[in-house]
Amino acid sequence: MTKNKYILNWIDEMAAMTKPDKIVWIDGSETQAEALRAEACSTGEMIKLNQDLLPGCYLHRTAVNDVARVEGRTFICTSKKEDAGNINNWIAPAECYARLSKLYTGSMKGRTMYVIPYSMGIVGSEFAKYGIELTDSIYVVLNMLIMTRVGNDVLETIGDSADYIKGLHSKAQLDEENRYICHFPEDNTIWSVNSGYGGNVLLGKKCFALRIASYLGRKEGWMAEHMLILGVEYPNGETKYVCAAFPSACGKTNLAMLIPPETYRKKGFKVWTVGDDIAWLRIGSDGRLWAMNPENGFFGVAPGTNDKSNPNALATTREGAIFTNVCHNLDNNSVWWEGLDKNPPHNALNWRGEKWDYTKYDKADKVGTSGAHPNSRFTAKATNCPCLSAEFNNPAGVPVSAIVFGGRRARTAPLVYQSTSWQNGTFVGSIMASETTAAAAGAVGVVRRDPMAMRPFVGYNMGDYWQHWLDMGKIIPHAPKIFHVNWFRTDDEGNFIWPGFGDNLRVLEWILARCEDKVDANLSPIGYLPKPEDINIEGLDGVTIDTIKDLVTVDKESWLADIANIRDFYALVGDRVPAELHKELNQLEARLKA
Repeated sequence: MTKNKYILNWIDEMAAMTKPDKIVWIDGSETQAEALRAEACSTGEMIKLNQDLLPGCYLHRTAVNDVARVEGRTFICTSKKEDAGNINNWIAPAECYARLSKLYTGSMKGRTMYVIPYSMGIVGSEFAKYGIELTDSIYVVLNMLIMTRVGNDVLETIGDSADYIKGLHSKAQLDEENRYICHFPEDNTIWSVNSGYGGNVLLGKKCFALRIASYLGRKEGWMAEHMLILGVEYPNGETKYVCAAFPSACGKTNLAMLIPPETYRKKGFKVWTVGDDIAWLRIGSDGRLWAMNPENGFFGVAPGTNDKSNPNALATTREGAIFTNVCHNLDNNSVWWEGLDKNPPHNALNWRGEKWDYTKYDKADKVGTSGAHPNSRFTAKATNCPCLSAEFNNPAGVPVSAIVFGGRRARTAPLVYQSTSWQNGTFVGSIMASETTAAAAGAVGVVRRDPMAMRPFVGYNMGDYWQHWLDMGKIIPHAPKIFHVNWFRTDDEGNFIWPGFGDNLRVLEWILARCEDKVDANLSPIGYLPKPEDINIEGLDGVTIDTIKDLVTVDKESWLADIANIRDFYALVGDRVPAELHKELNQLEARLKA
């Protein structure tokens, strides 16, 4: 497969430690993939679904103790603790290698080690970065074949270089007490052990494309961000691109695959998906910021996905998909999840593989009584998506007009506002927050800071990450404008005021008009607010100009109450918070008090 001595020596070293019975190189071919699917079905690792209803689709169940990312077991291992920062968990590299080596020793006895050469991004493009994942899981192999670009061309592009990300994964004993997802950014290395859940073991995704890539981006002068990328096509055929970052439960995938409201569709507006989760951004030769989605598929949350909430996402799952921890409908050998429709199967197995009684479902105990786990997933090819952008495979990426941050706030944040500069926009991203909902554990309305939606994913000190944002702003000749949105403002009864979903295009239209200076705005203490008449409400039932006036007002008391929480968060991040951001915070407080 390759003569690269760096790769071969590393594989020999890892195999000597893990002791697999055999080593199989993954070549990206459909013939090999089909043989692996058949093997996984023969061992029970996967279940082949009804091929008439769901051609090429399979079901997989993880261990009951292994159903989500484990932030508490995720570590950034830098030689200096302060380089990992206070937000990340840290172990010294030498100590971590020693601790995990004991867990890996002999972990692949009786198993096969699969060697997966993969590319994040179009192979050969300026954006692309390459990795090799070693794993003892066919499930991981088949997911990586969907989520990344796998094959011999990756090895050919790496050539004789040592410049690739080394990823080692073993299910080992699936022991949650010894589960580790560890990143060694100074060594271009990721080690994951005792997990089989996608977010912990598909090492190209959060581990490489965000944690390691954010570290590389700072070193090399680009950005790796937890952002969707979408294109808005105007009736004249012109398309403008937006990157947007949202914490979980804020409608990120729904926005990425947005369907324009009827009044917009009739005029000829279209929305195109470039990416739903991760964006890598570089400065182009034209001085603009260009974005590329390094992934090749979608790893989406199944519950709540339906024909109303996200028909494009649902359509994406209907062929060649892998479903994880969903409900298995035995009557037609298909899948189901809460929120798919109002017809739960009467003869089914739940996500644990146990006989399921749909009449016992209790919202207060979703994990215990649901058919599908609340974090159950689908892995699907991007090429299945009906609204996939024609620029998806463009090696240059797409030019970004606007960067949008968002959160879930009942009163504090208006529907939309624009930052006054790149520095101010970085500040806006750094204070991003959401309030816990009734669906979350613990108290309702508690503010959780999730700067740039990157709190779990920055591969180094958060303060240094913010400094990198500020530094990038100084070298992008034609930088995108930065905005903040909040679809979740509520009235006194707790009802959402803004309809959301496809109607969010109305806000994007204003954002893009601001990027081209086509509409004016009102300067407020927090930034530029829309003039209410500039938000298009044509065809929108129950929303008036007065509604928009309410949605774009600044609740000064709520903002002033928020200042102390922001200061506490900055103190948590520590002494590497850039002075410019402290200055922005002080100036915000002064404007609010004035």
